Amino acid sequence: MSQHNPENSQSNASMSEIQSSYYRYHSRKVLFLLSVSFGILFLVGIAASFGSYELDLVTVYTTIFAGIFPGMGIPESVANTIIWDIRLPRISMAIVCGASLGVAGAILQGVLRNPLAEPFTLGISSAAAMGASLAIIGGLKLFGAYSVVLNAFISAFLATMVIYSIAKSKGMTPEAIILAGIAIMFLLDAVTSFMQYLGTAEQVQAVVFWMMGSVSVANWETVFIVFCIAVIAIPYLIYKASDLTIIGAGDETAHSLGINVEHVRMRTLIFAALLTASVTAFCGIIGFVGLVSPHITRMAIGGDNRYVIPGSALVGGILLLGADTVARTILAPMILPVGIMTALVGVPFFMFLFMRKRKELW
Repeated sequence: MSQHNPENSQSNASMSEIQSSYYRYHSRKVLFLLSVSFGILFLVGIAASFGSYELDLVTVYTTIFAGIFPGMGIPESVANTIIWDIRLPRISMAIVCGASLGVAGAILQGVLRNPLAEPFTLGISSAAAMGASLAIIGGLKLFGAYSVVLNAFISAFLATMVIYSIAKSKGMTPEAIILAGIAIMFLLDAVTSFMQYLGTAEQVQAVVFWMMGSVSVANWETVFIVFCIAVIAIPYLIYKASDLTIIGAGDETAHSLGINVEHVRMRTLIFAALLTASVTAFCGIIGFVGLVSPHITRMAIGGDNRYVIPGSALVGGILLLGADTVARTILAPMILPVGIMTALVGVPFFMFLFMRKRKELW
């Protein structure tokens, strides 16, 4: 006759409770990612329906799905041209750029253990602005029609290498990287201001407008370039998410667990710079997205970088797409620079979440 073992029952109950907690821990995060993904799909329809030629949502989604799945039938030609040739490239560029900036911000904040870290504070955006100014004002047009784009990209990436070299000489600590980035930022801002002082009114206007940020240059070719860089960088950064989470607990802890902190920090910074440079080269300086997207994600699902990085990509995409939709419709037919709208739309929302959140943000 078998006897009941209280210890086994207690152990089974404890195991069941652990499994239940584990399920709740992950299901909440997955639900957040799915919710934001569906939000992006819905906002794509809203963004594609607004414009000088208004379309209803049914027409928009029918046209999009018909373009993806030709067997659904041929949509009305005017709607097809407007959506696929004009609006979808801009919408796609906003999503991809927002995702890239969101991930770059999450990586910089995580690897530097600083909630204020973003491409602006490390001088990457300032370097891109200087590169664009060299093409517009300085006449450095070695790449023809693509001089502004390539100058901005190369300058942003070179600035990252300079920051890395300076920080490496001081041990690659987060403090060294941040201080090197701030120093480079002020230097490059001064160079850009000096060139603006020497430039003509038309040249200065072109630089200032570029620095405000815009996704109006979007076409399927530019979208493809930024998308390819994102596809290369983001999966690698997600792969390194667990290492970043451990590094967040301190370099000593990470070293004790066998993580090469300097190696991880170097590689992740390079990929974050690559994402930022690709966006800034085509769209100019778009602030705030890289700073606020990771914070909104952490407020919603906590600090596990396995979810924070993809979550920041989705939040960045929906934030930039929403800001661009407002920017091109609020004063139509005038289109505002999206860099202005990211702050006007994002700051109130972020402050609302900040005031509601009672726990620590970091």
